[in-house]
Amino acid sequence: MSRRLIFLSAFEMNTVGHLAHGLWRHPRDQSSRYTDIDYWMDLARLLERGLFDAVFLADVTGTYDVYGGGPHAAIRHAVQVPINDPMLLVPAMASVTQHLGFGVTVGTGGEAPYLFARRMSTLDHLTRGRIGWNIVTGFLDRAARGRGESGQPDHDERYDAADEFMNVVYGLWESSWADDAVVRDRASGLYAQPEKVRPVRHAGPRFPLNAIHLSEPSPQRSPLLFQAGASARGRVFAVRHGECIFVPNLGPSRTAAIVRDIRAQAVQAGRSPDSLRLLTGLQVIVARTEREAQDKYAEYRRYALPEAGLTQLASATGIDFSRFEADEVIPDFRSNSIQSSAEALAADGQWTVRKLLADMPLGGRYAPIVGSPGQIADAMASWVEETGIDGFNLARSVSPESFADFIDLVVPELQTRGLFKHSYAPGTLREKIFGSPRLPPTHPGAGDALAKMPWPT
Repeated sequence: MSRRLIFLSAFEMNTVGHLAHGLWRHPRDQSSRYTDIDYWMDLARLLERGLFDAVFLADVTGTYDVYGGGPHAAIRHAVQVPINDPMLLVPAMASVTQHLGFGVTVGTGGEAPYLFARRMSTLDHLTRGRIGWNIVTGFLDRAARGRGESGQPDHDERYDAADEFMNVVYGLWESSWADDAVVRDRASGLYAQPEKVRPVRHAGPRFPLNAIHLSEPSPQRSPLLFQAGASARGRVFAVRHGECIFVPNLGPSRTAAIVRDIRAQAVQAGRSPDSLRLLTGLQVIVARTEREAQDKYAEYRRYALPEAGLTQLASATGIDFSRFEADEVIPDFRSNSIQSSAEALAADGQWTVRKLLADMPLGGRYAPIVGSPGQIADAMASWVEETGIDGFNLARSVSPESFADFIDLVVPELQTRGLFKHSYAPGTLREKIFGSPRLPPTHPGAGDALAKMPWPT
């Protein structure tokens, strides 16, 4: 079997502080320009120059308010607040690129599937088939209260609701309009054949629906589906729906175990192993020599705020770390928030606040790989070999410097080793990655609904 080329996406967010908290203070960092459309268009051009497969736009609705019992620390240090809508960036970034894909995070907890399906179809049309959707269920109580609810449902219940949400949007994207419904016959005045358009009927408890999809079929119909569920229930959901699945970076051996488990579950669920791409997070500090890279790393660390990272981690785990003394052992990591985050900490043994802070040298829980282009390429190749992953979600530190450094220094090294592409493949985002514009037959959202359901007469 020929070796698969590494998949690369840039991990971004429509906010100041994403994962490397405090580095917005660096004199060369431009992330505080996040409200400037030129900032995002320039970033899109840069990433396409570097042949990145996609820019992955994370999102969160609600503020981190567990640490200290309120949102004050998050607001003070710009810990993913203020934050703007990532979907609105896509048309501008797509307008200055031809190949770069866009993975947009949207939660199922605060959306109406009927209108959401139209927004995604619109973006698929406007990008000519380059849109992807990162499916999340949400975890912040503050977000639920912003929607008028008392708090988030239980962890597994959120996934149950998301499964139903997916069934509804699959029906809208895949089975409401026939492939040949739109004819655009100027002579007769017939734009679309009404007999080739049918309502989607769903009688589920959360999202009842009886309506046609408002958009005509887009290039991919369903967007490329990203997912990052890492808990036991989350992996079931990821294996059922995801095409590109993010797995947590827990070191090579533990990450490899997760990769093996997900691939095994996919086979058991009837999914083709080739219908998945597994990615993990990575943060890179690179320069022409190892010494220069270490100097740059030391420079970055002077601006990082590990305490701000602790604010984000508190909401991810549901634990208010401000209640503990610096060397007091934190006793319980059970949570209704992101279970995999709590489980990962629990698996690492005893933690103290001092130890957690030391674990976040750049303000977040990413251990950066620091070195020369050759050393970075060695590390990435080793990760692929040892874990079985297909690629990386590259997190920014100083923006856009960290992406530019990677593109100028590491990409040529990966290309020389035959690990990364020299040009983009044609077609939609799904075609570029999987060779087909539509969901594969083994995906539960594809199905043969059009063949099984009789058209109304």
